[in-house]
Amino acid sequence: MATLDFSQYIGGNDTIQTEITFPSSQKTVVYDFGQNITGWTFLADHQTVVADTITYDRTGAPNFSSTQLIGTFPYGNINTSTYVKVLSTSSGTVALTIPGGLYTGPIIPDARSHTPITVVGFTWTSNSTPPQVQTHRWALIQSWEPGVSPADPVLNGSYTPITVGA
Repeated sequence: MATLDFSQYIGGNDTIQTEITFPSSQKTVVYDFGQNITGWTFLADHQTVVADTITYDRTGAPNFSSTQLIGTFPYGNINTSTYVKVLSTSSGTVALTIPGGLYTGPIIPDARSHTPITVVGFTWTSNSTPPQVQTHRWALIQSWEPGVSPADPVLNGSYTPITVGA
């Protein structure tokens, strides 16, 4: 069976990074646009989807070749005044902090079935005419940790199943 990464699975490109992490984890990544970014705007958002199953290859990398997304949790914005910092307008460096706690529901401890995956989007819009808009996404596979309810996320009240019309 071929290995399928998250970018290939959901239809994307190399701008999707996949990580296995804990709900409480927080990290900062620095973007270097290599140009003056005066007048640019930034948006960060997130939504958690639930995968029916995820397998892993021998290296521990997730394989989505037999995965189906079965539901979602509500969409949310990430406060850009708190979590997006322009470090240098003239050289185009921006720090994005992906906050912990974006997914707060239960997780099955084996992390192979009904797995929550929080997708964080970071979008920038240039001040050119017409404006250029690009998005980079982070797919954060949520793993159980102490303090997280060890239960099935699909039983959570804010979970919405995905239904496909006939």
